[in-house]
Amino acid sequence: MGTLHRPQDSENAGSQRSGAADGIETHQGRRHARDEPRVAGSSLPSVNLAATAVAGAVAMAVAMGFGRFSYTPILPAMMTDAGLSPGDAGLIASANFIGYLAGAVLAAYGWAHGRERLIGLAALAATTLLLAVMGLTSSVLAFCIIRFLAGLASAFAMIFVSGIVLGQGLAARSEHVPSVHFGGVGFGIALSSIAVWVAPLAGVAGFSVSQADWFTGALVALAGTILVVALLPGTHQSANGGRPEAPLVWTRPLKVMTLTYGFFGFGYVITATFLVAMARDASGGHGVEFLAWLLTGISAALSVHLWRYAVPRFGLAGVYAAGLLVEAAGLVLTVSLPLPVAPLAGGLMLGATFMMITAYGLQIGRQLAPESPRRALALMTAAFGVGQIVGPLVAGWLAERTGSFALPTLVAAVVLFCCGGMVALELRGIKAALGR
Repeated sequence: MGTLHRPQDSENAGSQRSGAADGIETHQGRRHARDEPRVAGSSLPSVNLAATAVAGAVAMAVAMGFGRFSYTPILPAMMTDAGLSPGDAGLIASANFIGYLAGAVLAAYGWAHGRERLIGLAALAATTLLLAVMGLTSSVLAFCIIRFLAGLASAFAMIFVSGIVLGQGLAARSEHVPSVHFGGVGFGIALSSIAVWVAPLAGVAGFSVSQADWFTGALVALAGTILVVALLPGTHQSANGGRPEAPLVWTRPLKVMTLTYGFFGFGYVITATFLVAMARDASGGHGVEFLAWLLTGISAALSVHLWRYAVPRFGLAGVYAAGLLVEAAGLVLTVSLPLPVAPLAGGLMLGATFMMITAYGLQIGRQLAPESPRRALALMTAAFGVGQIVGPLVAGWLAERTGSFALPTLVAAVVLFCCGGMVALELRGIKAALGR
């Protein structure tokens, strides 16, 4: 998934070697998109790049901001309305991540070739339907099944829609398309926070608070899906006829990135799942819950754009490592600062890092596997999915036994510190493999 610029001269050789395969773009030694509207030898037709970027952002808002992350602000109301325990909440969250893992693994194969747009749009429609269905049950088993399917749909939407949007961005040599596209995740998170805040105020008779939250999210997702249908262009087809990718070669740098990316999934997801519940358990009040998740979304929407200014100095891998360390520090602050500052600081630092780490981590992985970028994307996403599955289960289990989310949050912080340290130790090898 992420493709951003690599601005230093020393990186140009590596970019030119792998750019056509993995969506890397540079702004040195290349002409502006006005002078070179399509990749040499490409059959990609001219498209409205702004509309494509907006389509990608809205798709990410629906699939990720609502389809995956709206569970976090709705969870406290679900725990009250359905009598869920922290263990139940972790189990339901893990079911979603199992579905995401399954979707990532399935997307690594060639069955979807030529049908990426259709599958991406179908996944968004399924996300909308599954959001609504969440408001029709109170069974833990039913919640798990629905969230599993929602995870599957969000993985398909992320991988296939991202492939289309980022392919168009590469063709136009645009460094703004990835920032807008990935910023849609944060925009969706912020919008889901607003939707959860507004839904109970509507006072719909006969619905519980959590039901109103899910139905409101479904309506917003429906509007977003319709917009994506109107704006998303067709699949990018390159001049090579879309031949299957080569088998993935597991170099040491790629192994390190995949391993740390998987443990990042474990570390970030504990706060991403339970942040709002933590604010409620600490009697932070509905206003603090709303603000914590709103700050998460706003900072996530801006994070990819803002972190890119550090890339010329530290390189992609250096910024990736820094993000892991900063997020770990944010987790410590989440359980050490007083109310109401703690959940607000936690939300701000989570949003400021997790989307950038996701985008840059996958960008590095794709650059390390220039002959098989989709396989690298899908398998790193699968490793990430494994971490996400284990994270909520461990957090829920520890929270039930300790009576708070403090210990699981600190465990997540330690894991992220270790990941950042591992990347820092391997930084020279990763930079060399990237052509620096």
